[in-house]
Order: sequence, then structure tokens, then C-alpha cells
Amino acid sequence: MNRPLILLIFILSSCTIQEKKNEVDNKIDQLISQMTLEEKIGQMAQINITVITDGPDKWNSYEPLTLDTEKVKKAILKYKIGSVLNTANNQARSPKLWNQIIGEIQKTAMIESRLGIPIIYGIDGMHGATYTSGATIFPQQITTAASWNPENAYQMARVTAYETKACGIPWNFSPVLDLGQDPRFPRQFETFGEDPYLITQMGNKMIEGYQGNEISNPNNLATCVKHFLGYQTTITGKDRTPSYLPEHVLRELHLPSFKSAIEMGTKSIMINSGLINGIPTHADAYILTTLLREELGFEGVILSDWEDINKLHDRDKVAKSRKEAIKIAINAGIDMSMIPYDYEEFCDKLLELVNEKSISLSRIDESVRRILKLKFELNLFNNPNSSYKDYPDFGSEKHAKLAYNSASEAITLLKNKNSLLPLKKNLKILVTGPNANSMRSLNGGWTYSWQGEKTEKFAQNHNTIFESISNNFGVKNVKFVPGISYPYNADFDKDPRFEYYDQSEDQFNKAIIEAKKSDVIILCLGENSYTEKPGDLNDLNLHPLQKKLAKKLAQTGVPIILIINSGRPRLISDIEPLMSAVVNIYLPGNYGGDALADIISGKVNPSGKLPYTYPMFPNSLTTYNYKPSEIQNNAQGAYSYVGEINILYEFGYGLSYTNFKYDELKVNSSSFNVNETVEISVRVTNLGDKIGKETIQLYSKDHYASLTPDMKRLRRFKKIEINPGESEIISFSLPISELSFINQKNINTLEPGNFDLMISDLNKTIEVY
Repeated sequence: MNRPLILLIFILSSCTIQEKKNEVDNKIDQLISQMTLEEKIGQMAQINITVITDGPDKWNSYEPLTLDTEKVKKAILKYKIGSVLNTANNQARSPKLWNQIIGEIQKTAMIESRLGIPIIYGIDGMHGATYTSGATIFPQQITTAASWNPENAYQMARVTAYETKACGIPWNFSPVLDLGQDPRFPRQFETFGEDPYLITQMGNKMIEGYQGNEISNPNNLATCVKHFLGYQTTITGKDRTPSYLPEHVLRELHLPSFKSAIEMGTKSIMINSGLINGIPTHADAYILTTLLREELGFEGVILSDWEDINKLHDRDKVAKSRKEAIKIAINAGIDMSMIPYDYEEFCDKLLELVNEKSISLSRIDESVRRILKLKFELNLFNNPNSSYKDYPDFGSEKHAKLAYNSASEAITLLKNKNSLLPLKKNLKILVTGPNANSMRSLNGGWTYSWQGEKTEKFAQNHNTIFESISNNFGVKNVKFVPGISYPYNADFDKDPRFEYYDQSEDQFNKAIIEAKKSDVIILCLGENSYTEKPGDLNDLNLHPLQKKLAKKLAQTGVPIILIINSGRPRLISDIEPLMSAVVNIYLPGNYGGDALADIISGKVNPSGKLPYTYPMFPNSLTTYNYKPSEIQNNAQGAYSYVGEINILYEFGYGLSYTNFKYDELKVNSSSFNVNETVEISVRVTNLGDKIGKETIQLYSKDHYASLTPDMKRLRRFKKIEINPGESEIISFSLPISELSFINQKNINTLEPGNFDLMISDLNKTIEVY
């Protein structure tokens, strides 16, 4: 194709895009000009579905689920509500029922209301269409990050979009782009780990998978990235508690993933439920308007988190009343309030505030314009609902294979003493521990219900670890004794300070007796499902009962394979030396048991790498990019000791059943200016007899800087597959400008000096001038 023709096509395409944009803008202008203030305010309100279902109160619905016609009319026709979210009674629904319920809601909104503005329905589809029965459930984000393959993030988002749209839901509150630095935090599993670059690469692929080129496409949906900003780095390590973060740290570590998401075109952003430096984020005009709107140029919808505007008064005490809380939040920059129950109060008080001129009409119009634009972009005015019959691949084997692949690439081998794994055939295997026969613990929270406690009801067609091991090694060779168990119907609202177990001495002793008859023990420890406040911890150590079981089993002398099945790295330092092998499966989803069994049997060669630093002690919680002073190796003067960073396993660490050799590290020059790019290459050779996947990780280290530099920072990575005996040359391009940092004046700066570029144990020093 010749150049003039390419240029003409580009110009015509640009004109078409601009014409469509102008057309949408004109429609929005016309619609806003017809809207009453009450109709505008209604667009800014989002309610929980139970508010309009048939049930005894606003929190609970009757089953089978039906809408209450009068409640629907009150919300949509009287209060002009513009958005609905969530599921009813905290459980998954079939695509057919979703279609029916949403269709009835849209009928009221579009046929019976004065202007016919559609509802926009939102949901938390965190690792699949997680509130839909029969949907494909993928590994959680932390597990996906452990695969170090962004293609897995893309496929998860693509399938989630398809299966969520099969339900008629066009808006997903995903992905989570928080920095998961703190292993104590109950939502670390929802993140892509502790590194900004890894999070950004995974997040970008999820946005691409969700939104595609056009969110109006029947197979795509609108993203809502969350939680802006600095949510998971709290002082206490507990959910929705204060963070104290200098702005240069916010910008250096927490902002990059969100900045990139905005550049990728995310349509909405959900706000941090906590506080930064004493200011609730929902009240922080600097964060929401100056930074997010003006500096980053975000044009989409800013959504509150669950009931967080009310919390400005009820919890944080920065507003003397809920009315003042609404005033503060809307003026700070919130477009839509996830109320989710007392919508009458929000709408009435916001109306009063505008009439009193405490909030300007122009401020309301700004938010309404953004919300209407999202609805037009989703084509909801023409196609407000979809039919599950148009999505034949919903819950298909094709989708299941993608979820399995993601889990099998993520599972991380951390220890393999005397090459115990993969296991030989015809061994007598004991599978034990509270996570051995549980679909709930494989999936974690946000699975069929908020806390995942209903997973067993919906995931019966999938295999637990025990079932998968039995299928792989033969029923006659595999025995299951739980030893200790989580309560089957554990209530998610129990006191979060304690973990609950059903302990039977008989079961405990039976596990020890059976162990003595076995050739190998597969010990499955970790956590039951949780998220948010119910997952807060006072002790990161693995529960004493679990460690007791591990130590008693170790006394039998039978080799133990420890399977860690948890959303965060629970401390295992006192039992790890007793284990012959350690495998971290994180939260691998419905196909995690099958993937683990294939790794243990050797059908799959493990290739996962840790997306976080695995700590050794409660007071040695650090990330891989720690500061030099954290090493504490000063052996002079008063500080006459030598210390170290006490970690159990490093970020980016993971073993294989084969061995990889790195050599021939090369760079294209030894000195660079800020406008140049370093080209770096390395040769990787598979020295073993098995085909294997390896993640090549490029790090940099600044020798000296005006702010203490990190010990190292991840700059690039690539996952490859290499046949036995073969080599591959891997190359990276790194603009020198990316070696910059944010200084105390919040300015991105690159100072001249020496930098190390490191791959594996190889190192090249370059000069930047």
C-alpha cells in the first residue's frame, strides 16, 4: 500500500472518530438541556440492587429473586436513579436471571421515565464474572502476576468481559491497580503485587482485554480501575485505615499504574476508601481534581467506593453532617456516589446543596456529562441489555483452558530438596490440611459471593487439590485426612481478629497415623477466603494449629510437600526447614487443583515467580526495592553489629524442574545521555532435560542520588520457553530517562552518575551524563 493512500485512510479514520465524538457531544448537550436538576442528581446516584428487589428491607431480598415494582418506580421514576450495582443476598445469579432483572430495570428507565435515560449496571467481576453461576473463574490478580505473563491478564479480562456482557452488565469495577506492598493487608491478593512496573504491565493488558478498541462492542465493557490512590499502604496493615505517604512516594510508586491506565483509556476510576496524611481521599480536592483531572487529564467518571461519602461524617469526622459530607465530596471531584442504600438522603441533600448554592449547577453538569458520555459510549441508549443466548462461549471449555493455563504458569516452586518433585508414580500419598479439599480456599474472596463463603455451592463441578491429586495419581494411591478443618459454613462477619477451625483430636491423630503409612505427604495450609475488613489480621504467622499439624507430621520422617494456598504470604519460617518441598499456589481459581496436580506429577514444568517478597519474620516486612540503610551492616562505632534483610524468598524468585544458565550480558555502550536508549541483551540456556519457561528480569540500581536510591528496581521482564539444550538471546530496550526518580519537590529528575543494570547474577555498570 502506498504512502499517500495510507495517509488518506488515516485522515478519513480520524475524521470519522471526530465526527462520532461531535455527535455524542451534541446528544449529551441536548439531553442535559432538557434535564431537571432532580434528573441530573439522580444520574449521580448508584444504589445496591437490594433496594429495589422484593424483600423485607433494603438489605435483604426474598428468593427466588424478583424486583419490587413500587420500589423500582420510586428509585427510577421519582428519584431518577442512574446506576445500580452488585448482586442480591450476596450470591451469584445465572446469566438468564441477570438478563431478566436488568431488562426489567431498563424497561422502567427507558420506557416509563420522562427522558428514557438507561441505567448503567456495575459489578465486581474480579477474576471472572464472579457473581455469575457457571462463569469461568480465573486465578486472582496476585496469582496472575505470579505467572509474569501479561497475556494471562489479557485473557482473563477478555473472557470476563464476554461473560459479564452475557449477563447484560456493561461496567466492571476492575482491575485493581493498588501497590500490594504490605503482606498484612487483606486485599493484597486483589493486586498484581509489590512492584509498580509489574502492576502497570498487567493492568494495561487487562484494560485492553476488557475495553478492546470500542466499549460499544457487544463483547467489551467499561473498566473502573481502583483504588485511587495509595490505598493499600497503611500504617496498621488493616483495611481502610490511615496511610502517611509523602507526595514524592505517591508519585514514584503508586501513581504510575493509574497514569498508564488513563493513557490506555480507562473509562472510570474508583477512589481509595481510606485516608492519606489525615485527609480522607473522598474529600481530597488535590488528589481528585488537581492531580487526577488537571494534571493527569482524566476525563472519565470518578466513582466513590461503598458508602464512602457518608463515612466522611460517620467515620472520619471531617464533616459535621452527612449533608456536609456530600458537599465536601462532590466539590472535591466525586461524580457518582456508591450510596448504596439510603439514596433518598443523598438525592434530597444534594438538591438542597445546589439550591443553597453550596454546590454549583456547573459542577453538577460536569459530572452528569461524564456519566451520560459513558452511557452513550457503551451504546446503552440503543442496546441497554444483552441476551445470554448471544454468548455461546459462556463457561466454555475454550475459556476454561485459558484459566487453567494461567494457574499452571503462576504456581511457584519455592523449594525442592533432593529433587523430590515431580513425584514418581505408584507412591502412597497422604493429602492433608484444611486447604486440601476446599474450592473456597482455592478461589478466595470475590467468588460467587463477597467473602467467597458460597463457593462450595457453585463450584461443585471443579476439583479440589485432593480430587485433582487422586485423578492424577490414582484413587488407590491417595488418601485424604483433613487433620484440621475450617468450619464449612463459616460466617464472614465473625470477629476478624480470630481464625476459626473445627478441630477434632481424632482427625488430627488420624492424619498422623495415615502419614506413617505413606511415602509422601502433601500438606495443604494457608487461609480460608476473605477480603476487606473481615480479612484484617493481628498476626501474620500461619495459625498455630496449622503449624502444629506440620510439626507433628514432620516427626514421622515422611517427606512433606507444603502447599501454600493463601492470598498473602503467611509466615512459615519455623516449619519451612522441616519441608522437603514448598509450592506457593496463591489463589489459583477453579482450575488451580488441576494445575497443581499436573505440576506435582511433572506434566507441567513450574514457571511461576513471586510477585511479592516472602517475609521471614513479623518485624522484617520489606519489599525488594528496599533502601541501603535497611541492610543494617554498619560494623563501626556504637553500631557494632552486622545485620541483613530477613526474607524467606525474594521477589521474582521461583524454581523449575530444569536449570537455566545466564551469560553474555551485553550493552550497546558504557555511557549515555538522557535522550539515549540502552540496548541490553543476555543469553539464556536450558541446561536440563525438560522444556521450561523462564522469566528474564532486568533491574537497575542507582549508585548515588540526592534521595537515597532503592537497592534495585524492576525495569523490564519477558517470559520465554526454551527447549532442553537450547539457548536464546533476549534483548531489552530501556530509555535512559526511565532511570529517573521523583524528588522531594515532586519533580521527575535524572541525576548524572553510575547505574548498574542487572539480569540474574550478571551486572553491567553504565555512566549517565
